[in-house]
Amino acid sequence: MSRTWERILDLVARGELVISEHGHDELADDGIRVRDIVGGVPGAEVLEDYPAYPKGPCVLVLERDRDGRPLHAVWGIPRGAESPAVLVTAYCPDTARWSEDFRRRLP
Repeated sequence: MSRTWERILDLVARGELVISEHGHDELADDGIRVRDIVGGVPGAEVLEDYPAYPKGPCVLVLERDRDGRPLHAVWGIPRGAESPAVLVTAYCPDTARWSEDFRRRLP
């Protein structure tokens, strides 16, 4: 498991999380409920790990909402900080850009 993801799981479990302005916009655009994206964190699957991302370590995860709809979310931790977990963005993956199971980017 990703070290970044382990830290994010812990922060979310403790309620130490924020949603970025961009994240709020994307949630609204795709009709994603905050409770679904936050509630889906424990069962999420890490797809991509960016431990050296310039703004701070982050991960792309696959989650499911309460209706089973696939969701992608990018969670991070600000560079140089221990907290909070930040929901950078979340969206419904595009079937033209992702594999059928939404785990791999298409060429």
